[in-house]
Amino acid sequence: MVQVLLPASLVRLFPGAPRQVEMDAASVAQAIAALEARWPGMRDRLCDSTPAIRRHLKVFVDGEVANLTTPLRPGAELLVMTAMSGG
Repeated sequence: MVQVLLPASLVRLFPGAPRQVEMDAASVAQAIAALEARWPGMRDRLCDSTPAIRRHLKVFVDGEVANLTTPLRPGAELLVMTAMSGG
């Protein structure tokens, strides 16, 4: 099992979705597929059509920047964050 932590701005769009969810997944792509299975439409909010993580999001696995092919070990923490910008 892995822990997935989602930003409040994302879970607001999916009624019933918690900020933290535990699931079985061996990669970031599998975790996103599992999120999509529970909350249809979530993949489109997380990934673009290439497919890759959307540029306004950052995904971390155990504190390291990750992408869709990043493996997840049992007990890993996958954190999705919205990008910060300023000007």
